[in-house]
Amino acid sequence: MSAGTAAPAADARQARRSRTVLLLIAVALAVIDLAVKAVAETLLSTGATTDLGPLNIKLLYNRGVAFSLGADLAPWVVIAATGLIIAALTWYTISSAPSLTALSRTGAALLLGGAIGNFIDRLDGQGVVDYLHSGWFPTFNLADVFITTGVSLFVLGTMLSSQARTEK
Repeated sequence: MSAGTAAPAADARQARRSRTVLLLIAVALAVIDLAVKAVAETLLSTGATTDLGPLNIKLLYNRGVAFSLGADLAPWVVIAATGLIIAALTWYTISSAPSLTALSRTGAALLLGGAIGNFIDRLDGQGVVDYLHSGWFPTFNLADVFITTGVSLFVLGTMLSSQARTEK
């Protein structure tokens, strides 16, 4: 193999590695989220609430999407719409992973992991299990934390990357 073909092969391996790592992290986060939801559902199914100071742990089901938007739609509509969005999000994050900064890739993995966790949870038609309640904000779950943090990191990584490019 000549020196000219070694660099493209190394680039291809690095691209494959960044895509694989992003997907593995996303799947691991979805599994963690689903496990926590199962525990919350088991422990809180009696209607019990646990006060943790600024947060209460209490079981609710969100049949809609963010902030219960679309809760009055048929479950299959919400499932189909979120499935299409997640498919597009997955395609975008996987195809762009090699060109993303580490911060943006971390954000993309968090976003994708949270979205997959909520999507799988939604498939039974009962809605997403929410259990973190503050009293002043809608009840949410770990996947929602992943999604919000992921979007923030993705945007921050993208902004810092474009800023660095314009300064060169």
